[in-house]
Amino acid sequence: MPANDLALLTDAAKAAGEIARRFWRQRPEIWDKPGGAGPVTEADLAVNAMLHAELGAARPDYGWLSEETPDDPARLGHQRSFIVDPIDGTRAFIDGDTSFAHSLAVAEAGEITAAVVYLPMKNALYAATRDGVATLNDRPIRASARTKSRGATLLTSKPSLAPEHWKPGGPPPFRREFRASLAWRLCLVAEGRFDAMLTLRPTWEWDIAAGDLIARQAGARVTDRAGRAIGYNAPEPLAAGVIAAPEPLWRDLRGALADV
Repeated sequence: MPANDLALLTDAAKAAGEIARRFWRQRPEIWDKPGGAGPVTEADLAVNAMLHAELGAARPDYGWLSEETPDDPARLGHQRSFIVDPIDGTRAFIDGDTSFAHSLAVAEAGEITAAVVYLPMKNALYAATRDGVATLNDRPIRASARTKSRGATLLTSKPSLAPEHWKPGGPPPFRREFRASLAWRLCLVAEGRFDAMLTLRPTWEWDIAAGDLIARQAGARVTDRAGRAIGYNAPEPLAAGVIAAPEPLWRDLRGALADV
């Protein structure tokens, strides 16, 4: 059994990747979740079952929060909890795209203490601990040094550009791109391939918990859309959007957003 949580999450993420590979581009069975919550595949469920069993056996005193497991309020009584998205970017997975990820984190007293985001088809494993550096395949990574929105590369969806989200004048003149996985968007900011990421809709903890720590340990500031720190393993596990960027750029973006 791995001696520390980061090693445990790393081993589990790699095992998740092996399961996902068996289903990828093999026409897995797909269901629509109730309430328009999006699709889920037999791969999501298989990965979730493995992670729940393996992580639970290794840390039986930890709580559990996962996109693919009905929420159990008992997690709130645990000092530490796993926060897991078995496959982040399920639609990309269904489409045969390589940009889906496994997102695994440990939360303690509202903070993420260990995190792994693994993209098996890209052989990219991002990791961080609260007291360590962020890495990609064991090499340290660092967020960009961009200070202004003009000319910055920003990962966000098109609806985020709607005028009502911004102060008069609209969004700053950044260059928008998109990736399906929120966890990966945060990691791309962490490694400096993009300057910032932004989502303005309510966001589930399992989508962002691991990427949040990785981006912060790489030097980015990560908050909700109002500029508040995001607490994890909350009774309602939703964040009010996410902004992640190096501090000066974060201030520029946050200053341009309409107040909420």
